[in-house]
Order: sequence, then structure tokens, then C-alpha cells
Amino acid sequence: MKGARALCAALLLAGTTAYAAPGQRTNVRYDEDWSANADKPGIEGLKYLKLDDAGDAHATFGIELRARYEGFDNPLWGSERDDGYLWLRAMPYVDLHAGPVRAFVQPIAGYTRGLSGQKGPADETGLDMLQAFADLRLGTAETGTLTVRGGRSLIALGSERLVGLRYGPNIPQAFDGVRVTASRGRLRLDGFHVRPVQVGLGDFDDRTSDTRRLDGVYATVALGGEANADVYWLGYRNHTARFGNVSGAEARDTFGLRLFGKRGRFSWNWETMIQRGSFAGRRIRAWSQATETAISFRHMRLRLRANIASGDRDPQDGTLGTFNALFPKGRYFGELTPIGPRNIINVHPSIDVNLGHNVTVELSGAAFWRETAGDGIYDVPGQLIRAAGGSSARHIGNQAEVVASWQITPLLACSASLSLFTPGQFLRDTGAAKTIGMAGVETAFKF
Repeated sequence: MKGARALCAALLLAGTTAYAAPGQRTNVRYDEDWSANADKPGIEGLKYLKLDDAGDAHATFGIELRARYEGFDNPLWGSERDDGYLWLRAMPYVDLHAGPVRAFVQPIAGYTRGLSGQKGPADETGLDMLQAFADLRLGTAETGTLTVRGGRSLIALGSERLVGLRYGPNIPQAFDGVRVTASRGRLRLDGFHVRPVQVGLGDFDDRTSDTRRLDGVYATVALGGEANADVYWLGYRNHTARFGNVSGAEARDTFGLRLFGKRGRFSWNWETMIQRGSFAGRRIRAWSQATETAISFRHMRLRLRANIASGDRDPQDGTLGTFNALFPKGRYFGELTPIGPRNIINVHPSIDVNLGHNVTVELSGAAFWRETAGDGIYDVPGQLIRAAGGSSARHIGNQAEVVASWQITPLLACSASLSLFTPGQFLRDTGAAKTIGMAGVETAFKF
């Protein structure tokens, strides 16, 4: 903990939040820069509406509307009945700036229609507050900046392998707490003390979790050229954790290193994560390695993603080896993601093709194995969905997917996807083992 306190002190001494390129829309919305829209007439002026003559006070208005249909044959390889449902969400926002002070408010209306099973926190929230926070920003881009934030916000760290928006499903994952962001020269530092928001199905019933907490220090350093590195510590606490048939308190620290960047046609995003701590009297010794390497051409990109995350080799040895992905992005292994990054080995090649007229197509295949035969497989939120069952087989199955996307206008986009997941020997040994089929269609308007 002394090291964590030292990093926090360095963060405060380093003394802006990194913004998107001017006019670029993001998923968090609060990082967008619309200063180029000052004094524009009509609806475009709502992206940067001056509230005083000098422009020190201004407001930005926006909204996202999304409808997404998903249909499944043989969910969880036939252990659940076929299903089809419609996700609907609306997320308007207002962003107010007055000198160094800023307030950001984004309510959400999120509903699911036609779901045959039980609705979860990623499906529906009714009417609620997705984001509501205030910022105090000090300094300048030349001398370094310090931003102190308090309230409810979305947080995306790095590649979102451990802390993500959960943007693909219907209801994003928000956090309540305090965040400090500092930037100076080639260094950016984030420190935070937050609790995840527990989503309820009724109106205005989302609450701060009283059982889970996340602390962290996350540093990003520009290494030169277009190469960068992230170094971080994340401290996770859960008083009601469960692994297998055991429940108890979990105290887990994650130490990570991420190298990412591009040179010429090549790009890379490689991340190593080590976890230590304790769970219900057992020590934690877990790890993960995630990689993405790509080469780009004029109209296409070839990518290879390869991941490995540890599992628990022996439930009786006093050590928990199952990796905990904490709060990862919602669609971890593609549009169809029945399994998450725990006790897994994954190889995932893909090709992205630009067909012109703002139409892109992605073709991908993936193969999945268990990292250890002593542990089962888990979904993205971390629930055990198939126990080891005495099977010694490692191969879980294979997935094939095609996704087509069309950016119709800068504000309107649509996409469609088809996916198949064929079971491997482990699934055939331990229960239902039918091929999962999934089709998805989405339309989104983002102003």
C-alpha cells in the first residue's frame, strides 16, 4: 500500500483530462470537444452554445438513441430455450462549463422487450441517472493540468479488459466516487476510489454497491513515436464473492503492464496482468495475458487476438487460481460472447474489409480451450456457467462470426451480425452441447 500511496502523491504533483479529437463522438460523451461548433447556426450550435460573450461559460447538448434486436437458437448450447428480444435505450446529456468548473448530467431510459428469461442489470434499468458528476480543472495544457471529479460516471481504462463501459449490452456500467486525472508532458495519471452502481429494474432505483469497491492508479506514458505504455494497480474488494461452491470476502490486487501503438502498417496492443490477494481464507494467485496484433492495408486490416487467463487447478489446495476480469467490456470475444475471460485460452483471427460508402465487414473465427481442466467456464460477468464436471477435455468450442456496419450519416449508423458457436469435447462431456446460433440487428442515432 505504501507504493500505491506514493503513486497517488505523484499524481497530485504531476498536476487534463484527455479529450477526443475535435468533433469526434465517443461512447462516454464527456470527453468530446465541440469548440469548433461555437457560433454555428441551427442544431449544430447546440454542440457548443455560448452562455456569455467571452465563451468562458458554454453548454453542450446531445443524445443517443439505440434499438437492438438479438435472436438466439440454443442459448448456452441448448441448456436454455430459444430466445429473441429487443433492447431499447435513450441517453440524452447536457454538459455545462463555467471557467474551471464543469457539470455533466446524462439520464438513461433502458428497456428490454420479449426476453423469455430473467432480466439482468445489463438488460433494463427503467428511468435512471447514468452519469452525474462535477469537475474542477486546474492548470493549462502547457504547464500540466489536474482534474478532480466527484459523482457518478462511466470509466474506461485502456482496452477495457478490466474496467470497461459495458457499452455493447443495453445498460452501461457506471461507478460512484472520486477520480483525479493529471497530465503533464508525456505522462497521464488517473487515481480513483469508486464503487460500482447496482442497477435496479425500476425507475430511479439504481444504487451504489455496499459490497464492492474499486481503487486504482493508472499511468499512461508516451514512449516516443506512436508507442505507449500503461502501468497500473487496481484494488478490488467484494464482501459477497463466490467461486464454485464457496462464498466469502475477496480482496484482490491486479498489477498490469500494457504496451500499445503502431508503426507503419503494424499495430499492437499487448497486456500482462498479475493478481494477488485472498478469498475466503485462500490465497489468490491468478494471471492473464492478452494480445492483439494487426497489419493494415488500404482497404482491409488483418488482426490476430490471442488471450489466456488462469483457472483454478485444485479447489482443495488452498489457492484460488481463477482470474477475475472485474468489470470488462460487454462483448469481450465478439457479438456472440457466451464465455468470458476466465480459465480460458483463446485464438481469434479476423479480417476487416472497407467496402466503400462507409460500409465495413468483419469476418472472424475463434477457438476456445480451458486453461486448466480443474476449473469450469464462466460468462463475462464472472458467473460459473459450466462446472468442470470431471472432464479432462480442454477444448470448449469454436466460434465463427460476420458483422456488417454502415455509417449512413455522421449521426446515424446500423449494423447486422450472424454468429455460430459449435461445442467442443468439454461441452459434450458435461451437458448440453448444441450449436448456438445468434443474429443481431442494431440501429443507433448519436447527436
